[in-house]
Amino acid sequence: MNLYHELCLPHLTNCVCGMKALSRQREMIVPLAQGRVLEVGMGTALNLPFYDRDKVSCIWGLEPSPGMRKAAEGNVRRSGMPVRWLDLPAATIPLEDGSVDTVLLTFTLCSITDWREALAEMRRVLAPQGRLLFCEHGAAPDRGVLRWQKRITPWWKHVAGGCHLDRPIPRLIEASGFRIAALDAGYAEGVPRLAGYTYRGSAEKG
Repeated sequence: MNLYHELCLPHLTNCVCGMKALSRQREMIVPLAQGRVLEVGMGTALNLPFYDRDKVSCIWGLEPSPGMRKAAEGNVRRSGMPVRWLDLPAATIPLEDGSVDTVLLTFTLCSITDWREALAEMRRVLAPQGRLLFCEHGAAPDRGVLRWQKRITPWWKHVAGGCHLDRPIPRLIEASGFRIAALDAGYAEGVPRLAGYTYRGSAEKG
């Protein structure tokens, strides 16, 4: 499984998460990032083309997987944007309290094992007036879809890098001391419904 996670999964992630349907979702949230940005679970750096260069002063890319960082090299090079890699898990962010203006989460919270600790760390490093921007897939409101999400997740997460299809994203964010300031939710066009219910918005320190 280690070889799979480090050699195969990064390229599979780059392919699947680079779908046009998901890129459209990224395009609606990433340009809102500003100042000192911490992108949690940067993966293969698919968000870089969507940043507003005039608003961003620096980007910390938190990504514990060497395979993901390796697979990101091409995307980073093509973007021309400097990325300061942080190679620790999200539950241990090596930044000072209040040192980040924007925390960005895109299709990441579904796969973080210790989501409580990770969100607590994000809240710690976020500046008092900073924002958590998120674009995540998760639990669908339709009973039939949610039932299948719960059935499939136990085996799905083993082949999809820990991805949970059924996490109630807004509830997790609010349970971690954030106040959701804006939220848009719905099925992403062009994505299977089991993995296509998307929560997109922003949150502030509660």
